Amino acid sequence: MSGRVGDLSPKQAEALEKFRENVKDLVPKLPPHLHDDHFLLRWLRARSFNLQKSESMLRKHVEFRKHMDSDNVLEKWQPPEVVQKYLSGGLCGHDREHCPIWYDVIGPLDPKGLLFSASKQDLMKTKMKDCETMHRECRAQSEKVGKRIEEVVMIYDVEGLGLKHLWKPAVDLYGEVLQMFEDNYPEALKRLFVIKAPKLFPVAYNLIKHFLSEDTRRKIMVVGDNWQEVLQKYIPAEDLPKYYGGTLTDPDGDPKCKSKINYGGDIPKTYYVRDQVQQNYEHTVTINRGSSQQMEYEILFPGCVLRWQFQSDGADIGFGVFRKTKAGERQKAGEMIEVLPNERYNAHMVPEDGTLTCAEPGTYVLRFDNTYSFIHSKKIGYTVEVLLPDHNSEEKIKLLEEKMESSLSL
Repeated sequence: MSGRVGDLSPKQAEALEKFRENVKDLVPKLPPHLHDDHFLLRWLRARSFNLQKSESMLRKHVEFRKHMDSDNVLEKWQPPEVVQKYLSGGLCGHDREHCPIWYDVIGPLDPKGLLFSASKQDLMKTKMKDCETMHRECRAQSEKVGKRIEEVVMIYDVEGLGLKHLWKPAVDLYGEVLQMFEDNYPEALKRLFVIKAPKLFPVAYNLIKHFLSEDTRRKIMVVGDNWQEVLQKYIPAEDLPKYYGGTLTDPDGDPKCKSKINYGGDIPKTYYVRDQVQQNYEHTVTINRGSSQQMEYEILFPGCVLRWQFQSDGADIGFGVFRKTKAGERQKAGEMIEVLPNERYNAHMVPEDGTLTCAEPGTYVLRFDNTYSFIHSKKIGYTVEVLLPDHNSEEKIKLLEEKMESSLSL
């Protein structure tokens, strides 16, 4: 049994009856469109019909709605101008079963610009408003087609995904957004298509997949070069933007349907309200005058990403990345291969962050250089991570491509 209205096993029906009784005090705190069994069953399915866990989840959601003023967000709240203009994404069209489609366009997104120009709270509330927009469209579709529409389709266009998108504060925020989705909008995702995935995608996916439930992960389809054919299989041409392989355009003929989908872009610095984001560093080290400090990281296979953030106390510091030519022994900078040239950074004024895709396996050395200073020692706060690719996502691209080519040929 699916656990939906009209398709319940006796045990599920009994659980629903008990759940309805257990949470009846919450009904007055929810808007009228959430006063039905369809809504209650979403929480039960999300927790495999475990009454205690489902009730706990729903009660937390009611507090979330109160805190975020969810009931009024569509009519009474607008994101800051910079977010409206530059946060990419949008609702456009419906699939063959009348479910709304949401697009997220990752490449043009300027994560650092957004976090320098808007508060995290405004960005989180904007994504919550997007969720409420999708659910309102589901209700409209339900009335239009005469059957219950509860789920949305999502299309992630990850063309142009780059190292700038792996900036740690941005990844941390995105993780919070995903957790918000999982905790407060369960059973709302029908299918998620990832299209135009670059080589960096497995690394990015590995960073965020732990925020996703197993059920959500199963709904992700990483599509290969035949992504247009795949989308056409699930979405009518008239509901799919011409830019994505359909026939839909804006009234002015724009194939990207920019009246519905925002494509983001680099944010002008005139919008900036801060020049850095507060970070907590995992390690601190004092580098004496005239000396250096080296940290070694073993990279076992190509495609891994080194990500670092650091801040110095009082004055600038030199920094570079090297790869050792001899295993097991300490080498001086001049004896190693310079991968990222050593430069002096004003990390006492603006915290430094960076990433490096490791093209070759080996021992990589991150080196703080204070050899040029004969007077001052430097205190450094830093965090370094090795980001691993998710090999399953690479395999998915190949397998799904083969599978879809086979099904489309039938």
